[in-house]
Amino acid sequence: MDVEFYKGFAQRARDLADKADPFTRKRLLVLAERYDAKLGKPSPASPNLQRTLPLPRTVPAVSSVSDAGEA
Repeated sequence: MDVEFYKGFAQRARDLADKADPFTRKRLLVLAERYDAKLGKPSPASPNLQRTLPLPRTVPAVSSVSDAGEA
């Protein structure tokens, strides 16, 4: 495909994202990022789309075998 083709689609997705609801905006910016990746450059939307992973839950380990009464 042509470089201008991908540039145009990425820009069109960003333009639509400016007018979209939050859910659709996020998806359109991801789409623009994919088109930019095909060009070998990051999208301007990349910093805004960083996902934060949930912190691991620290639950104390529970032993299934009781140590009480064993010799």
